[in-house]
Amino acid sequence: MATWDDVRRIALALPETEETRKGLGPKWTVKGKLFALDRPLRKADVEALGDAAPDGPVLGARVPDLGVKEALLADDPAVYFTTPHFDGYPMILARLDAIQPADLEELLVEAWLAQAPKRLAAQYLADRR
Repeated sequence: MATWDDVRRIALALPETEETRKGLGPKWTVKGKLFALDRPLRKADVEALGDAAPDGPVLGARVPDLGVKEALLADDPAVYFTTPHFDGYPMILARLDAIQPADLEELLVEAWLAQAPKRLAAQYLADRR
């Protein structure tokens, strides 16, 4: 089970990441581009999901493309889900209380890479080798 402290620790360890608290909860950006956020479900989300609506914390994370989103949804529907609000948009929702810490780290790094400037992403990947 992951926590917001885990999200914060992982996200802020990524280069050029900033955390802001405008609105409902924390958001993480790289060079001004959103890659992850606290995304509580709205009334319309709960209505659309019905009994499948989670009641715990929800992390929204950018994915590189809709194919990755579909793969995550198919691979682990106990963790990953979406709402009509995000149809056609490369953002996945994850049940924070169901995601394993290693999967959370992979999700956040991939979200960061999807939004980071190409040079910054390339340097990060080169430094990890």
